[in-house]
Amino acid sequence: MPEFDVVELGATDHLEPGESAPEFTRPLVTAEFWEDRSLAELVDGRTVLVFTPMVGSFVAKYVWDELTERGWLEREDRVVGVAASTPYGISRFLDENDLSAEIFADPANDVAAEYGIVHDLDGMTGIGESRLAFVVLDADRTVESIWVAEEWPEFPDYDELEAELGLD
Repeated sequence: MPEFDVVELGATDHLEPGESAPEFTRPLVTAEFWEDRSLAELVDGRTVLVFTPMVGSFVAKYVWDELTERGWLEREDRVVGVAASTPYGISRFLDENDLSAEIFADPANDVAAEYGIVHDLDGMTGIGESRLAFVVLDADRTVESIWVAEEWPEFPDYDELEAELGLD
């Protein structure tokens, strides 16, 4: 098992249940193509936004492998990623890992910042990345539930996460 320092990320001002999720438009990348899509046109029912750091990170790889293994991508609820990566990087990640996921490209972390889940990368001011986060939205983009990492790296207990987010 690789060793790394666990870093406490501190307090965050992330969205809370009952709040409206901010609207955004970004390239939505799939295994076949990408195109600009707005969150509003994408959400037509219950939707889970999965925020990860850039797709080349072990965090993103581990999360998408786990979600695939657990069948999240075949759920009735739509599962969509948001990653601090370009469409080219996401397309390559999907191809190399044989994933059928949909992931919004958010290379400047603007969406993650709107959702209150960006932290300074390794303490470098102005260089940020998204915390690992799962945000469940209803059809009106109201936050039903949310899980946000408090440490780096931190992964949820997926059984507990499914129950906590109402996905079990």
